[in-house]
Amino acid sequence: MGKMTATATMRCLRHHDYTVAWVCALPLEMAAAKSMLDKIHPDLPTSSNDQNTYVLGKIHAHNLVIACLPSGVYGTTSAAIVANQMRFTFPAIRFGLMVGIGGGVPTKEADIRLGDVVVSKPTGDFGGVVQYDFGKTGGQGVFERTGTLNKPPQILLTAIARLQADQMMKISRIPEFLSEMIATYPGMRTDFTYRGQEQDRLFDATSDHHGLQNTCDTCDISRLVTRPVRDKHDPIIHYGLIASGNRVIKHGGTRDKLGQEFGILCFEMEAAGLMDNFPCLVIRGICDYADSHKNKQWQGYAAATAAAYAKELLSVIYPNQVEETPSAVSVIDVPTG
Repeated sequence: MGKMTATATMRCLRHHDYTVAWVCALPLEMAAAKSMLDKIHPDLPTSSNDQNTYVLGKIHAHNLVIACLPSGVYGTTSAAIVANQMRFTFPAIRFGLMVGIGGGVPTKEADIRLGDVVVSKPTGDFGGVVQYDFGKTGGQGVFERTGTLNKPPQILLTAIARLQADQMMKISRIPEFLSEMIATYPGMRTDFTYRGQEQDRLFDATSDHHGLQNTCDTCDISRLVTRPVRDKHDPIIHYGLIASGNRVIKHGGTRDKLGQEFGILCFEMEAAGLMDNFPCLVIRGICDYADSHKNKQWQGYAAATAAAYAKELLSVIYPNQVEETPSAVSVIDVPTG
């Protein structure tokens, strides 16, 4: 009887019952997102104007909508279109999480490793995301970045402050959520689990990848950066600036130059399309170091750690806080100035 009632309740859910959006760029990221759902809900019909495909479900007390960018169509414009359609189909959405993989920028200050998570957090000059390829070329050919992107809504900034405090106390539910993922979906073990410290190789910025193969077996190991061994392989969470743009960064020198200029911790390709049209937080699992040694070996695990962080974040946000937050549609459509 109880089971029937639960199913009946689920059937009653309508578009306006969903308050959180979760946006992914790749099917692999959507798989990680779906694996974090406590409950998966039946699909709801969408209008002919909405080209998105959704996965609906629940995490903790929140009903959420997961959407993925069209297969093979990446970048800021594609992300903006997906988010736009989503917020009109689900008018009660209050905020979005852009969750997936990105390229890390390791520095002396931020010892970023593969599988760690970078979360967008406002800095002095930026709202958490900087669009590194948007601007104008001025005198002496100097490129000036123009405009700043919105910062995440207050409800999310408060939640990440709470998680930062927990992390200082070495409290994190991420390992628990990753274990639950494998227990529930054993088939994900092959591609979505930790790859091992010996597979996490950071070459110095001037060392280019050798040959055309996907592995670094023939790269010059004398150019590896020596880093202290971590005694645990649980991901470390880094908070700061994420760089977003429409070109893939695959060059150590460019990564470091842009990284130092702005204090960037991570590069990705979608967030700049969302920040001004959608109240949003960006969460990126680090799958490579944005250099020529890029390969796909860590993508599954990095997608899983980012998704587990997103789940932990939602666990510290209360439904009444969400209810009191303006809907994404009203935030965008109020004329300013």
